[in-house]
Amino acid sequence: MTVREIGKMLRSGQASCVEIVQEALRRIQERDRYRTFITLMAREALEEAAKRDKELASGIDRGPFHGVPIAHKDLFYTKGVRTTAGSLLFKDFIPEYDAMVVDKLRAGGAVSLGKLNQHELAYGTTSKNPHFGFVLNPRDLERVPGGSSGGSGAAVAAGFVPMALGTDTGGSIRIPASYCGVAGLKPTYGRVSRYGVLPLAFSLDHVGPLGETVEDCALAMAEIAGPDSRDPTSSQVPVPNFCGEAPARLDGLRIGVPTNFYFDHVAGDVSASVYNAIEAMRRLGAGTVEVRVPDMLELNAAHQIVQGTEASSLYVSQRNGSQIGLDVWRLLEQGRLISGPDYVNAQRLRTVYRRQFDALWQSVDVLATPTTPIVAPRLEQDEVETNGYRESSRMAATRLVRAVNLLGEPALSLPCGRSVDGLPVGLQLVGKPFSDARLLGIGRTVERHLL
Repeated sequence: MTVREIGKMLRSGQASCVEIVQEALRRIQERDRYRTFITLMAREALEEAAKRDKELASGIDRGPFHGVPIAHKDLFYTKGVRTTAGSLLFKDFIPEYDAMVVDKLRAGGAVSLGKLNQHELAYGTTSKNPHFGFVLNPRDLERVPGGSSGGSGAAVAAGFVPMALGTDTGGSIRIPASYCGVAGLKPTYGRVSRYGVLPLAFSLDHVGPLGETVEDCALAMAEIAGPDSRDPTSSQVPVPNFCGEAPARLDGLRIGVPTNFYFDHVAGDVSASVYNAIEAMRRLGAGTVEVRVPDMLELNAAHQIVQGTEASSLYVSQRNGSQIGLDVWRLLEQGRLISGPDYVNAQRLRTVYRRQFDALWQSVDVLATPTTPIVAPRLEQDEVETNGYRESSRMAATRLVRAVNLLGEPALSLPCGRSVDGLPVGLQLVGKPFSDARLLGIGRTVERHLL
């Protein structure tokens, strides 16, 4: 059920908050073979739900999330509840305060069911966690859910919660959204506070929602977006209305369809689904503009340098690798080899391409691309091949998503079709900075006509 559907049940008296939370916990305890949770907060959730029932009975309604069960990726500080980052490094870490976004959602009436499994330290694309168990994709148990917010994507896809928080450093919200067939938004950099969120790469990390529908993501953004004096990267740009009526049509919208990079080495059924979605937008009145995007391969390379350096500076210089899974430790060790001049030059490229994308937004309103060039790989699949092009599953997962983390643009992934095997395909919509609300409105309209 969606956030709106749960809210309607509560306000009509069809069910109480306690009953809804009890049912969610029952489903998790009976069906969570996907290993979505690291820490289930059953007692705390039921206590919180009882408070929400009392509030509704006394006429207090906190908004759309009042009494709605949600969950958080295990990077988010939760007061009194361990926050592990999916790693033995933090297995006993119990924060003394809540992350800003956790606090905001609680103030909005949401009931947290617990902390979700993820790729260790948020550094990977599979969520095959060696310490807390491999997360499995609810659409096919033999496949990965994507990462690093794999538990968040899987929990939503499994129907345990309508919305879960994730983080995105190089695609880690959008990849699980694509692989699991749910919606996910990487907001504009600075749009959502990262205070109280364990970092991976400080200039690339974004906090955002994964939801059963695009509207669920929009409702979440209405709760969590906004400035925060405790986060120096937090933006002061005014917060728009994320929950306005979705447009009935897309007249006047200029959709940029890339002629280079984004449709190269993409599986045929993925391309077909994305082009079908673009055609649906055309039928709704949007115009398409063929565009040549800047050198995304160079942007991806710059992103890898920045991410590798920043992640390594956090963990390798301070920790012993014996507590870190081998795949993550290798990436952190690689970061140690990046030179200072390489990091500086990558940041210079970031500025150059920031200007090029600013120019691109003069001719189009949104870019429409595949989210991932493939559907979810199998658990044991380390390499994939698309039209004769072989690459690692990790590089394939991030190839079409990581560049916008370096740029800071908002990017939304939503389901747009199925592969020949019946697996979800993701459509990625990218907009100019701080166009998050418009992007979500477009996504809601597109979603309505694709379902």
